[in-house]
Amino acid sequence: MLSSTTRTGLVFFPAFDWAISPTHPEREERLLYTQDQVFEEGVLDIDGIVEFKPDIARIEDIQRVHFCVPDERSVITESHLISAGGAKKIGVEVLEKNIARGFALVRPPGHHAMRVVHGARGFCNINIEAMMIEYLRQAYGVDRVAIVDTDCHHGDGTQDIYWHDPDTLFISVHQDGRTLYPGSGFPSEFGGPNAAGTTINLPLPPQTSEEGFLYVLENAILPMLEEFKPDLIVNSAGQDNHYSDPITNMHFSAHGYAELTSRLKPHIAVLEGGYSIESALPYINVGIILAMAGLDYSGICEPGYDPERLRQGPEITRHIRKVVEESLEVWKQGAGIRENNPKKGKLLQRDRRIFYDTDGITEIQKEEIRVCPDCSGLLTIDSQADSGNRIFAVHVPRKACEQCRQAGYKTYDSTDIRRYNQVFLQDRTSDQYFSRK
Repeated sequence: MLSSTTRTGLVFFPAFDWAISPTHPEREERLLYTQDQVFEEGVLDIDGIVEFKPDIARIEDIQRVHFCVPDERSVITESHLISAGGAKKIGVEVLEKNIARGFALVRPPGHHAMRVVHGARGFCNINIEAMMIEYLRQAYGVDRVAIVDTDCHHGDGTQDIYWHDPDTLFISVHQDGRTLYPGSGFPSEFGGPNAAGTTINLPLPPQTSEEGFLYVLENAILPMLEEFKPDLIVNSAGQDNHYSDPITNMHFSAHGYAELTSRLKPHIAVLEGGYSIESALPYINVGIILAMAGLDYSGICEPGYDPERLRQGPEITRHIRKVVEESLEVWKQGAGIRENNPKKGKLLQRDRRIFYDTDGITEIQKEEIRVCPDCSGLLTIDSQADSGNRIFAVHVPRKACEQCRQAGYKTYDSTDIRRYNQVFLQDRTSDQYFSRK
């Protein structure tokens, strides 16, 4: 009987009751074809590959990560809780050492969901990877986490959630935002003042092939991971870099995804995008599963694959090398910025305009962060959406110093509720969440 060299867990959740529309690319068939392929190939008959049923995430799991307006039930369905629960289940099984690696093949996806949630962005309502990570931190004491987002679209929601967290290294490799939604993810976006250099963006030009992705992995991502030394590596495993994807412009292959996974060695992979439902996803997912399990994936090949036709040109190769050089410089300078920031003790402001493309909502945010010498700083957000809601949110970070923690409660108590629909306090030091109207 065939056996895996690495015990690997899987969770499937196609979300039969959730779809944006019956013909939308983000629909249940994304996983049904993969399930059929997994069964046909006998993957679940391999000794050491095990399937788990998803848990259901709790409202408290959302509240560790998000400020949902007006509340959690208003912006999610039960499918969102099961999708997040599927990721959470894989995380628990890894931390309990029942498996060495795991893949949550779930939908709805989550990496465009930011800290404040007024509705859906990029098909995402809540950030399932962040919910899983923060649960594992709370329940198992996980500290340093690296998230490698290989979706073709920049993971702007995950970036936003961890913008001020020096213990989370977020690396996003994606199609250049000048050519694709959400129009962000440039090297100049490298994290807040307390976490400079722990956000790394690698925007790649359209028609980047397997050669380009693996070059970025070997020359940027893996060296950064080696230096950061995370307790946990999470792969936001979007599959829309595939050459047949209908909404992107890249030239990656199913075998390339398997090779990337084999070299990256994530503890946990969570499905994100990928909309070539029949031509790519079943082959990509089987390849990823085999790579995680330490099995031979050399035979993985989708119908019609022609490596010569998809080969990237020399100009693209030169551009990718420049992107890698720039990212390494950002990484190198980050520690110095964090340690020698002349603005320590001051409040810095960030103003943003955020569009919820799925729900047609525009949000205006004013964010203030305390540049603290002792922790990652007290964060406040004044958020107003054209849907009519205005909220004020206070985030006390997981390792907050006592001064920032006390300032957080004082700010929450003293904020004039007459100016807002709601005021929130998220205290990660005690895992508590409060709101008042």
